[in-house]
Amino acid sequence: MAGAPRIELDSRSPETVDGRQIRAVAFQEARLAYVRTALTGVGLCASGSRALVVGNGRGLLARGLAGLGFEVVAADPSATATELAREAKGPDRPRIVHLTAPAEELGLVDASFDLAYYADTFEITSRLDRVLAEAARVLRPGGVLVYDTVNRTPLSRLIYLGAFQRFPMTRIMPAGRYAADRLRTPAELAAALDRYGLRQQDVCDFRPKDPRRLVRAIVARRRGRITDEQIPRLVEVVLAPGARPLVTYLGYARRR
Repeated sequence: MAGAPRIELDSRSPETVDGRQIRAVAFQEARLAYVRTALTGVGLCASGSRALVVGNGRGLLARGLAGLGFEVVAADPSATATELAREAKGPDRPRIVHLTAPAEELGLVDASFDLAYYADTFEITSRLDRVLAEAARVLRPGGVLVYDTVNRTPLSRLIYLGAFQRFPMTRIMPAGRYAADRLRTPAELAAALDRYGLRQQDVCDFRPKDPRRLVRAIVARRRGRITDEQIPRLVEVVLAPGARPLVTYLGYARRR
């Protein structure tokens, strides 16, 4: 790939660098491992339950939840992402319904989901209260909201506002995707969840096992030396329960 690559979210071009998809493939195993932790914590069985994915992207997480046994509805604000998710092959496709809708206004029936996973949502929205009100509305009483997001720390600003958006060697996101005032600490998010009857149950740090491998993988992807699908084996993202989240964290809450 000659010169600087084009940065574009939800692109069909294999040469375009899509930071959203890079995060999706890198985070997939950690996300699913944490969902299993949440299911155990609340005693919820995936089989026979309904799950909602908000911030679905190209559908990787939705397919993972369907693989656990959930019937899945997957929503994303991008019509292109929704089309890409519908086109993706996989044995669990019949268990997933895809729709294009913003997190602030999903257009789904009240109290209709046992679990909702919010990805690529909390850290980019300027209307968090509206997003959480909608999440509480579509969850059944006792339902579980699982999420991953970005903390607001000096290190997270360096990575998400600097490395991922501005630094020439590691840029994978369009400018403005992230902003400091849309990054929230676990305490701030817990307070916001509580306002809508969502009681925080757990917070868990997750991170690359070796940050240097992440940097090398991003540089290689920008140069066209690897594909998105090769990233997970090069960047091992691990859960770190009990550690203070310095960049990204997972969590789950229950609707009262």
